[in-house]
Amino acid sequence: MQYTKEAELLAGERFEPIKHVIPELEWPIHGPYLAAIAEWKRERNAVVLAHNYQTPEIYHGVADIVGDSLALALEASRTTADVIVVAGVHFMAESAKLLNPQKTVLIPDLEAGCSLAASITAQDVRLLRERYPGVPVVTYVNTSAAVKAESDVCCTSSNAVDIVRSLRAPRVISLPDRYLADYIAKQLPDVEIVAWAGSCEVHERFTAAEIRDYRRGHPGIVVLAHPECPGDVLAEADFVGSTAAMSRYVGDRRPASVVMITECSMSDNVAAEHPEIEFVRPCNLCPHMKRITLPKILDALQNMRHEITIDPIVAGKARAALQRMLA
Repeated sequence: MQYTKEAELLAGERFEPIKHVIPELEWPIHGPYLAAIAEWKRERNAVVLAHNYQTPEIYHGVADIVGDSLALALEASRTTADVIVVAGVHFMAESAKLLNPQKTVLIPDLEAGCSLAASITAQDVRLLRERYPGVPVVTYVNTSAAVKAESDVCCTSSNAVDIVRSLRAPRVISLPDRYLADYIAKQLPDVEIVAWAGSCEVHERFTAAEIRDYRRGHPGIVVLAHPECPGDVLAEADFVGSTAAMSRYVGDRRPASVVMITECSMSDNVAAEHPEIEFVRPCNLCPHMKRITLPKILDALQNMRHEITIDPIVAGKARAALQRMLA
């Protein structure tokens, strides 16, 4: 693709404020895609939703809406666009479709999955219900529509504790992340949490020893950790929260030095907005998120692929679980 004057101007507009993250050497590579995607968004009346784990050229370059799973779910339900392109993983695209059944929802790569979503099936949830009759099922949004359809209410890492507390039940089934379930149990000791054995392949790789090494190598560093991390990692952190909560923490507290114990691109995207802060990057990458690229986003818009479809019966039940969360 040619690096036209339009592409050069657009790249400069988007990347000049964050050139400490996306150096000028890369602008001729990304610029043509930024211009072409902008043109096709106008043509299709489309918006691009990008998760916090997307690379900076997507997050800052072409996204119209950015955030964690909760923010994307909320904004997906409000958009007036005809086409929604989800720069994220498959369950996020399904959530966007559930909340926008009349709109066209595209994901640039069908193979962009999630280890958590793959760890549990609808049949697993039905078997749990048989084993624990009458116990409410709270399901993390990092699951398929089919699993959501078997659940009572969804949650994200931002609101999981509040959702479980709101049920006022003595026992709750929390699916599918065992570490998030453990975190909920510690916050709500009066509630018995029945957990599943799923985990995020990115967050479970962090260790408490790594955190101690960061502190030795960077005295005074502030450690922010995602609740999908193992419990011993969370115990070493200064703050535990969702990606949105971590981002707010950095913006509000402005620590001199910080390490975000989550997917690597999150640090890049927050660092772009805070050049005065030293970010130590533990580079654990999500291989599924990284399947989404600028060329694939352009291809999705040009050729209207890959469209997300959900069985209407499944969609109705899954939508109800999502809407209970949003309520």
